[in-house]
Formats: sequence, C-alpha cells, structure tokens
Amino acid sequence: MNQERLMKVLLAPHVSEKAANAADSGNQYVFKVASDATKTEIRGAVESLFNVQVQNVRTVNIKGKVKRTGARLGRRNGVRKAYVALKPGFEIDLMGPQ
Repeated sequence: MNQERLMKVLLAPHVSEKAANAADSGNQYVFKVASDATKTEIRGAVESLFNVQVQNVRTVNIKGKVKRTGARLGRRNGVRKAYVALKPGFEIDLMGPQ
C-alpha cells in the first residue's frame, strides 16, 4: 500500500465513554477515519503506525446533525468511525507516557 495514503487514513482517536469501555473490555480502539477509507487501508494504517496486529475492523458512518442558528438551518459534517479490534497480547497506548 502507498505509505502516504496510509498516513492520511487515520484522522484522530475518538475519545468517549463508549470508546473507553470498548478499549478496557474488548481490546478495541475507536478512530475517526477519512470518509473514503476502506477497511484494508484502516488495518494497514493502524498496523504500521502503532506496530500491532489487527484482528478485525468495523466501520460506521455517522450523519451530521441538523442545527439551527436563528432562522437558518444548517447541517454539521458527518464522520466515519472505525472500531479496530487487536489480536490478543497487543495494546495501543493513546494517552502516551504519564
């Protein structure tokens, strides 16, 4: 795979209570990814950036909410998230050294 493309696939870790529970119990990590990213690209990006082995990848597209400012209606941008499950024995430290 193209290394430059792999660096653009992962946008940021998704930090939420649900993501923290998934990381604690199921060895899964949640990332915001590019809207056109495929599962194989996400797998390759995580494996190369964090030096781990990925078991499987699940993706979800979240539509942006409709918000109102005064009399106008607008829509927030949608986001694509990837739930990445690692093979047993591997771990990602997203918080860095404490």
